[in-house]
Amino acid sequence: MTDDDWTDDPLPEPPDDLLAASPGAAYLWGRVAADGAVDGDAVRVRVGGAPAAERVAALFGARDADREREVTERAYAHDTDVTRTSDEFVVAAETPAARRAAAAFGLPTGGGESAGDDSDRDPSGGYRFSALAGHRRQLLRGIVEGCGTVCYKSDPNAVGISIVHDDEALLATVRGFLDAAPVDAPYGDLNESSSGGYWFGVADDAGPALGEWLYEGSAESGLFAPLRRRKTLRSIERVREEVGTRTEVEHREEGDPS
Repeated sequence: MTDDDWTDDPLPEPPDDLLAASPGAAYLWGRVAADGAVDGDAVRVRVGGAPAAERVAALFGARDADREREVTERAYAHDTDVTRTSDEFVVAAETPAARRAAAAFGLPTGGGESAGDDSDRDPSGGYRFSALAGHRRQLLRGIVEGCGTVCYKSDPNAVGISIVHDDEALLATVRGFLDAAPVDAPYGDLNESSSGGYWFGVADDAGPALGEWLYEGSAESGLFAPLRRRKTLRSIERVREEVGTRTEVEHREEGDPS
């Protein structure tokens, strides 16, 4: 475990009901939608490292949750000639809530795209997250950590945030939540990635405000991937230092349901 992986912030408390609207449920199912799948009562979520895996596993509470270490090689979304090798973890759990969540939220099942019959689909695609809209911050945080990229761009002195996924419907859902966010987060057009999926980017100058809002209060709730949070906030700090402003977001309470 590296210094960037380490944090003494508490683990998240498991929701009393994984299907009820709560910050923990919103974050968990956002992670599943971004890089996971449901198969009957089984749910699998791919995360970056051991500390992130512990936090996702904690949300399942007393339910059995396994953490498997995997080494994967993936092509970059924008250039399939370039690959990266990642030391990742997969959290696997058995819970009846998995089957019900797939039906309620239109989550991917068995490695496929979002579930649900066409008669109940919302305008943005197969995902139906309206029940979790009161916790869109945590839902978006889970999705961005699962299938987003964050980088500090030294030339324009900006923070780049992009969302990449094979399912165009999920990206449409994310764009809708960005439109409803309390911070201004304009984004570009949807593009096809070299790896066969889709992606879009948030405007560079909107990256810092969006990143701060996504992680505000996360330290107290425990709903975050440590390495991803640290990378995002450090990138924002570099931008803020260049313009002479400092903002502390890690230790605000996550009481605002927006």
